[in-house]
Amino acid sequence: MPPATFHDLKDTSVFITGGGSGIGAELTMGFLEQGARVAFIDMADCADFVSTAQARTGQTPLFIRGDVTDTAALQAAIDDATQAHGPVTVLVNNAANDMRHELAGVTEEFWTWMIDINLKAYYFACQAVAPGMQEAGSGAIINFSSISYMMGQPDLSIYTTANGGITAMTRSLSRALGPKNIRVNAVAPGWVLTEKQLDKWATPEALAAHLGMQALKEHMTPQDMVGPVLFLASNASRMMTGQCVVVDGGVATTG
Repeated sequence: MPPATFHDLKDTSVFITGGGSGIGAELTMGFLEQGARVAFIDMADCADFVSTAQARTGQTPLFIRGDVTDTAALQAAIDDATQAHGPVTVLVNNAANDMRHELAGVTEEFWTWMIDINLKAYYFACQAVAPGMQEAGSGAIINFSSISYMMGQPDLSIYTTANGGITAMTRSLSRALGPKNIRVNAVAPGWVLTEKQLDKWATPEALAAHLGMQALKEHMTPQDMVGPVLFLASNASRMMTGQCVVVDGGVATTG
C-alpha cells in the first residue's frame, strides 16, 4: 500500500517518460495505486512490467514504445495518452541517461544525444501537454533534475549541464504557464540505487563514500522518489511552482 493517499489524483491522466524501469517504474506503480490513469513511453519492451503493474494495482498502464529523443514520436505518444485517458494533466519527465564521460572523449554526436535525452525531450514534452492542461483548467509538470549539477560531478559534465538547464527551464516555464494554472516543479534526487546503478557504478567504495556525505545514513531506492512526486502532482502542493525539491538524504543544501 502507498504511504499516503492523494485523493485528487484518482482518475487523473498521467504521462511518464521512461516509466517502465528504474525510478520511472516505481512512479508508474505509485500513480496507479492512487487510482490514476497512467500512460508511459519507454524504449524497452515493457510487456512484463505492464502485467506486473496490473496484478499489483488492479490498474493497467498504457505502454507506448518509443524513443523520447524523437520529438515527433514523443508528442505522438502524448496524443495517444490523451485519446485513451483524456488530456494529460500530470506530466513526469523522468527519462534520462547518466552515462559517464570525460571531456577529451566527447564527440559532437555524443553531446547531441545526451542533450536530446536529458533536456530537449523534457522541453518538447512540456510543449505537448500544455494546451491540454490549459483546456482542462489546471496541470502539474514534474521534471527530474539531479544533485549532480549542484555537486559538479566531474565525470558527468554533459549530464550536469542538462540538469542545470532543467532547473532553469522549470523556473521559466512556471512563470510562462502559471497564468494558465499549470504548475512546474523539479525533483533533484541524490544517488538512487536502481538496478542500472547497482550494475554499473555502485562499488562498495563508492557506496560507502556517498553514504558518508548523506545526513540520513540509508541508501535511497526508487521507491523514495514516489512520495515527493505524488505530492508535487497533487493539489496538496497547489501553491508550489518553480521549485527544485532536493531528495538526497541530506547531501546538498538549498535555501
